[in-house]
Amino acid sequence: MRRRMGNGGRAALLPVALLAGALGAAVLAARPAAAGGLAFVVNSAEASLSVIDVVTGQELRRIPVQREPHHIALSPDHASLLVGDTVGNTVYFLDPRSGAVQRQVTISDPYQLQFSPDGKWLVVNGLARNQVDIYDAASLHLVHRVALAAMPSHANFTPDSKVVFVSLQRTNRLAAIEVASGRVLWNVDVGATPAGVLFHDGEVLVGLMGDNAIGVVDAADGHIRRRIPTGRGAHNLFLSPDGRFIYATNRVDSTISVLDAHTLHVERSFAVSGGPDDLDFAPDGMIWATRRFAHSVAIIDPATGAWRVIPAGRSPHGIWLNTHDTLPPAGGPAPRKTS
Repeated sequence: MRRRMGNGGRAALLPVALLAGALGAAVLAARPAAAGGLAFVVNSAEASLSVIDVVTGQELRRIPVQREPHHIALSPDHASLLVGDTVGNTVYFLDPRSGAVQRQVTISDPYQLQFSPDGKWLVVNGLARNQVDIYDAASLHLVHRVALAAMPSHANFTPDSKVVFVSLQRTNRLAAIEVASGRVLWNVDVGATPAGVLFHDGEVLVGLMGDNAIGVVDAADGHIRRRIPTGRGAHNLFLSPDGRFIYATNRVDSTISVLDAHTLHVERSFAVSGGPDDLDFAPDGMIWATRRFAHSVAIIDPATGAWRVIPAGRSPHGIWLNTHDTLPPAGGPAPRKTS
């Protein structure tokens, strides 16, 4: 596809209407992180990650991987950033400060990966192989392989790390798995083409791409309590750092809906062309969203809806900023966590 860029290729500030309502090919040498932090953008159709200076918005370099990466997860000790190359059956471990490749590990079909809140488990969704793999996070020993049809996509845990919820895109289902045993607690139809999953206030929220809505699911048995219309291709869900809002990306409509995190009422929406997919939050309050169909990232002011564009690689998907997590001191051990 051809890259679309406004203003002759320069980053553009675009006002938008607010709707009513409030070791790859080579091990890369480590480079110092930008003073204001780095954004890592996964370019799924280009087998690379763009490393972007958060302050200047300049792409500093691209990190090559093998075939087709999609998602990112920070290790519990914050010492490594894991990138799943699903077609390459490889997980890359990167230094989250610099992006230097630390090592690569063979893991089957790592489409989406997430660590449990207690740091004991790593769950890997195998989208193509219809499997959910549960690893011991410290040793990367495979503890359970759970067969689930079809297309395990996104996952999210209960806060106590006992249960993980997995969306099954092709069969319109959501499954709850007991992590320690690998036992499927329930596996029910929740609506058309489920994608993003978020456990929130005792309920499971799931983006229903085919129903253009967010499904609110009972965590105990999986029955749908209600649906909240957001937009065509309702895809993924993200809780704001202050816990006040949930941002839902509507990939087909090219909008982002803002929900009150307490009531789940849609307060407003703003248009972001190019298929907004995943997002992360910068320390200045801006939202960074991948534009899946426009080979770029949008930097959005959530107060006004204005946004500007930073070019990235083809089909940018996952995104993570190293500005909001406690990272290990340079050259030193990971920080010890305290309760």
